[in-house]
Amino acid sequence: MKLSTRGRYGTRVLLDLALHEGKGAMPLKDIAKRQQISLPYLEHLITPLVAAGIVRSTRGARGGVWLAKLPQEIKLSEVIGLFEGSIALVECVTDPKTCPRSGFCATRDVWSELKKVMDGVLESVTLQDLVERQKAKERPTEAMYYI
Repeated sequence: MKLSTRGRYGTRVLLDLALHEGKGAMPLKDIAKRQQISLPYLEHLITPLVAAGIVRSTRGARGGVWLAKLPQEIKLSEVIGLFEGSIALVECVTDPKTCPRSGFCATRDVWSELKKVMDGVLESVTLQDLVERQKAKERPTEAMYYI
């Protein structure tokens, strides 16, 4: 499986919002600049996030977007599901009727196992987990080299 640009960028946008949580509404142009995403594309990503109740938005001079939920309440399974739909590698995993071999196909069993593992990982990782991972990856300050 290969995640689409929507899935990858949508996750990055939410991580950006989580990293700036508590600072008020974030203008889309600021997010676009930090995440190196074009503003028109970012606007297309925000619409389903607002519709799903993950993000809130306001218009105007002080407008922008912010998380509608706490970062620990947003699971990656919800985000990827919103942008990608099912993460099944083949259609017969989610809908056995699409293939007449589904009931006796050994390879379908493997694809089903992969889906379960991927679902498990996405269900276990929250936006807060990503925030912590991101903070751990940030470059140390120069002062840390002298310790």
